Amino acid sequence: MQRQLLYIFIVLLCVSSVHARRVRLYGYVLDEQNRGIEACNVFWKESVSTTAVGTSTNKNGYYDLVVESQKSKDESLEGGDSVTIVYSMLGYETVEMRLLPTRDVLNINIELRESGEQLAEVEVKGIQKQQDMMERVDASTRRVIPDLSGGGIESLLITFSGVSQTNEMSSQYNVRGGSFDENAVYVNGIEIHRPLLVRAGQQEGLSFVNPEMVDNVLFSAGGFDARFGDKASSVLDIRYKQPTAFEASLTVGFQGGSIYMGVGDSMYSQMHGIRYKSSQYMLGSLQTKGNYRPHFLDYQTHMTWRLNKQSDWTLAFLANYSLNSYGFTPDSMSSSFGTMQTARNLTIYYDGQEQDMFQTAFGALSANGHISPEVKIGFDLSGFYTNERETYDIRGEYILSDHPMDGSQASHSDNSQVVSSDAAETVSVLGKGTYHEHARNTLAAGVATLQHTGEWKHDANSMRWGVSGQVEKITDRINEWEWRDSAGYSLPNTEHGMKLFYAMRSDVSIVSGRAQAYIQDSYTWRTEQAKVILTGGARLHWWSFNNEVLVSPRASVVIMPGWKRDVSFRIATGLYYQAPFYKEMRDTLTDEFGITRIHLNDKLKAARTTQLVFGTDYYFRALGRPFKLTAEAYAKYMDRGTSYTVDNVRVRYSGKNDLRGYTIGVDIKLYGELVPGADSWISFSTMRSREQLLDHPELGWLHAPQEQRYQFAMFFQDYLPQLPQLHAHLKFVWAEGLPYGAPRSIELRGKGRMPDYRRIDLGLTHVSNAHNYAYMRKAKHIKQWTIGFEVFNLVDWRNVNSYFWVSDADGYQWASPNYLTGRRYNIKLAIDFQ
Repeated sequence: MQRQLLYIFIVLLCVSSVHARRVRLYGYVLDEQNRGIEACNVFWKESVSTTAVGTSTNKNGYYDLVVESQKSKDESLEGGDSVTIVYSMLGYETVEMRLLPTRDVLNINIELRESGEQLAEVEVKGIQKQQDMMERVDASTRRVIPDLSGGGIESLLITFSGVSQTNEMSSQYNVRGGSFDENAVYVNGIEIHRPLLVRAGQQEGLSFVNPEMVDNVLFSAGGFDARFGDKASSVLDIRYKQPTAFEASLTVGFQGGSIYMGVGDSMYSQMHGIRYKSSQYMLGSLQTKGNYRPHFLDYQTHMTWRLNKQSDWTLAFLANYSLNSYGFTPDSMSSSFGTMQTARNLTIYYDGQEQDMFQTAFGALSANGHISPEVKIGFDLSGFYTNERETYDIRGEYILSDHPMDGSQASHSDNSQVVSSDAAETVSVLGKGTYHEHARNTLAAGVATLQHTGEWKHDANSMRWGVSGQVEKITDRINEWEWRDSAGYSLPNTEHGMKLFYAMRSDVSIVSGRAQAYIQDSYTWRTEQAKVILTGGARLHWWSFNNEVLVSPRASVVIMPGWKRDVSFRIATGLYYQAPFYKEMRDTLTDEFGITRIHLNDKLKAARTTQLVFGTDYYFRALGRPFKLTAEAYAKYMDRGTSYTVDNVRVRYSGKNDLRGYTIGVDIKLYGELVPGADSWISFSTMRSREQLLDHPELGWLHAPQEQRYQFAMFFQDYLPQLPQLHAHLKFVWAEGLPYGAPRSIELRGKGRMPDYRRIDLGLTHVSNAHNYAYMRKAKHIKQWTIGFEVFNLVDWRNVNSYFWVSDADGYQWASPNYLTGRRYNIKLAIDFQ
């Protein structure tokens, strides 16, 4: 099967690569300060009389132009026609370069001088300078980055410094030691909510953000402004585009596909997108064998109307509906683990099934426009609804035994090990048992929000404000339990009788309201010595459930000195709250029968963190290419928090203010064109994150659940100069494993650490368009088509995401690792229409 996939890709690649002889010209267009000039026109002069062959430079001043030769290979241009290339940009002198190319690939860098004509100020762009705490993200890269979860914007973030992910089946991520719930996501200024019952990456559907609709992406890993809500770790701010002409795309692959269509003009625009994903093929590499039935469907639309030509007032409508279904009938599982001295094998045979459903809907109606040349205001009315159901009855019979290994087997410690016949004779059974897991959980939640935002700009001053009201209604029904039997003895077995190993009940409802407001001001000073941007503001948050009022002041300074070296500095500080939503409030009480019952703690206060971030950017050119080196040091101190545990992607909170902690670290990132015209980056992060349980001070400072003391990530793009339409894309992540402990054991909390998370994903992409092939110029309605071949987990590293715990009759627990996906392959085809 794997060879067949590779053969199919090679055949498609060869068919698309049939072409006449071409001369490829590439390089950079620079100004007199050695900065790249964006949007400079580069074209073949001799082609103007027929069909113009040309291109424009990207944000770094890079261009790539292919001239089709009508002569044969033996009849080169050297003996006949010359080629004249024109470089033209408003505000600069036009340059014409006459060439007699002797090779098929030429690298030409051009410097343009400013013209003497008095024109409006021309903005020269390279790698955009960061003028606040938000980093610009190039969303176009997500189309080529190999990603198992579906190619969302999140696939780019996990290679950024300070951002980590240890489950490739999930789109959730951690930022600087924070939990999944501490990351805020905004689309068009409206905060997005996620389903609440998801407990495993294979249950997750598609990310809310449809990447085909994205226009602009901003991300902050800490120290963000007051205009962003009460989350403690990060902000992802996304703006959808407004097409002005017809555009469409079709994408299909082994994991599903998507259809996108957009159309518009100066008064009206609309976009529609349908996505379908099924990870059944990918889940086949998991250690638990069975019948996986994941089906995820998503529809999204965004429409805008401009009221009249004399005004910029615009109405916008954004809507999303998703239906995610996950079914699973397990068959068996075999896993080997331990060391050479304590090697173990766990084999489980299953009976039963799981069937989950997550149905969400979202809608937002917005109006915004200027009421004066300096003041712009907006109003948003949005609603979110989720209906979630989790049901399973799974019975398993397990055998825990010795598992003799040789040295090579111990180094791998995964479920691919084979025991020889001689070793099998020495295998001894350590325990046999049966367990039964049962759940009938449902949750329904609705959130309605009305907000007003405004912005006033005058000279070097910019002021933003906002106020919102929100109503929430949540109904939660939980009925889940686990029974274990080891060698005929139910666990736990006490002198008063037998109990369930674990049982939880919940039947709660809540209706509450929130009020939020913020104001912030930004002022810019420009002198010969430096450009200084000072931003200060505060947030106000009130929640009716616990009647808590939060005041969150924040401030930042950006300094861009007028030095010869292009360097900038920034510092930010503030008070950041993690306002509880619902999961954080669920406190528990255990009765005399061992049943844990949930009640909502109305005394719970928001987690409070003081943050300090210092960063610097250094912009430079090396080998004629632009680069940006970024470094940030940060410190976070939490004097009030809520402890939690993580199992796969499920976060369970204690429901109490029982925690304090701190996180310090350094993030470094090198971004630039390691290969001309192709963005790549390398990031490294190191951190220390500790917590102290206030109810158990004797335990001292513990490793925080999301502490990863080191992480290295890289995204690299490359191509052959003779075949620039064929690109290779490599994503590499190596991060320390997360802390873990035995379930429901305070004494063993965070005492263990999972193996390092290591993963390499490789993609090959071939692009056919009018720039690369002359025949594509005859395709009026097809802009380009792309064929891609991906290898996920290239080295087939077996990463651990969580542990399955089994017990013997003495109550001793053994941790068997749950491995993530192995090596898998994918072919995808994308067609862009115009």
